[in-house]
Amino acid sequence: MAEEHVPHLRESVVIRSLRRLRDRYFPQTRAVTPAAGEKDQGEVQPGFLESLPVDIQFLVMTYLSSADLCLLGATCHYWRGMVRDPLLWRFFLLRDMPYWNSIDHFSMPHLELLDVPLVDENERLDEREEGVDTESRVDYMAEYLRGSPLCRQQWLPSFAPYKVVTSFLQSLVASEEPCYAMFGPGMEQLDVSFVKRLMNAPDVLPMTGMSSRQISGIGSGITYLFNNLHKFNIQTLYSTNKAERERARAEQRNVNNKLFTVEANAESGVQTYSPAPHVQQVCQVANGFIYVANAERDDGECESAQIQALLSSAWGSTSRPLLVLSCVSREDREIVHSSVHPITKRVPCVHVAKRLDLTLLDNPWMVQDVVVESLSGLLDGVSWLLRRSGVKLH
Repeated sequence: MAEEHVPHLRESVVIRSLRRLRDRYFPQTRAVTPAAGEKDQGEVQPGFLESLPVDIQFLVMTYLSSADLCLLGATCHYWRGMVRDPLLWRFFLLRDMPYWNSIDHFSMPHLELLDVPLVDENERLDEREEGVDTESRVDYMAEYLRGSPLCRQQWLPSFAPYKVVTSFLQSLVASEEPCYAMFGPGMEQLDVSFVKRLMNAPDVLPMTGMSSRQISGIGSGITYLFNNLHKFNIQTLYSTNKAERERARAEQRNVNNKLFTVEANAESGVQTYSPAPHVQQVCQVANGFIYVANAERDDGECESAQIQALLSSAWGSTSRPLLVLSCVSREDREIVHSSVHPITKRVPCVHVAKRLDLTLLDNPWMVQDVVVESLSGLLDGVSWLLRRSGVKLH
C-alpha cells in the first residue's frame, strides 16, 4: 500500500514547531479581546483566526489546498510566517506525495526527502542548533508546489485566440506519424491485459491500423488516433512470444527475456544488458519510448538497467522522451475515514520513478498513473509524450 513507502511526520511535531514560531515572533496574537465595557488601549487586536490555539490553526490548514494556503499567507504578516514553516510543508509533502498521479523530470522531489531521518517528537525544538536541523536544508514549500500535479496544472499556459487559429491551421497540414517503442512488465504481469484493453478502447484511443509484420514473433505495430487528429504508432515489444507468456503465467514462473542478452561480470557479478538486434532496429527509428510498469509490485528487479540499455541503444536517444505508465489492473481503494486521503493499493508514482532510477537519465521523462480496466490517466500521459515529440496539440 501507498503508506508503507513513505515515512510519516507526527502532527504533534508540526504543531510544536508552529507554536514555537508564534511564541517567538507573534506573542501578541495570544492577547485576549477586551471584554464588554473595557476600554481599548489603542493596540491592534489580533483577528479571530490568529487568536485560535495553534492546534486548531493547524487543523484548519490541513483542510486547505496548496493554492488556498498560499492565498492565506498573502493576507497578513502573521499568516505569511505561519504558512512558511518548513515542518508544515514537510508534513504536507510526506502526506500527499503518495497520492500524486504523475511526476516528471522537472517536478520530481529530491530523493533525500524520502530517506532523511524524521524529527524526534521528544526533542525540544527550541534547543536545537540553528542551521543544523534537517528540515531547514530543503525548501519543502517549493518542493511541494513544484511537484504537486494540481499546482503544475495551474502553471500550464493557456492558448491566446490567435494561437488557437494557428493550431487549427497546423492540424490541416499532414505531419509525420511519430512512432514509439513500448515495453515493460506491466504489459505481461497484470490480470487485465494492457495491450488488449488498449486495442478495444475506441472511446479512448481509436485504432486506425495494424501492421501485419511481426517483430521476430514478439510484437507488432499499431496506429492510434489522439483527439481525432493526431496519428501515432506504437511498436509493442514483449519479453517473449504469447505461448511462452501464457505457459509461464499458468506455471507462475518468470520467462527468459528475449529483448536483451545478459552478460555477468566475473568479478563483480553485475549483469550487463544489451538489446537484441531486432530491438535495436526498432529503437533507432522510435521517436520516444513507453515503459509499462507494474505498480502492483515493488520488486522490479533489473528494470532500471534494462531501461537504460534500451534508451542508449539508438543514436541521439537522450532527446527522446520516456513515458512510464504506472499501471494497476483495476481501481481498488480502501477508504479510511480518519485520513484525508484513501489508501490506494498501488506503488506511488514517485516511488516508481525512484525504483527505475529515472533521475539518472538524460532523457525527458514522466510517470503517469494508469488504471488498465478504465484506462484512466492514459490520455494525460499520451498528451505529454506527443508534445515532447514535437506534435503541436491544441
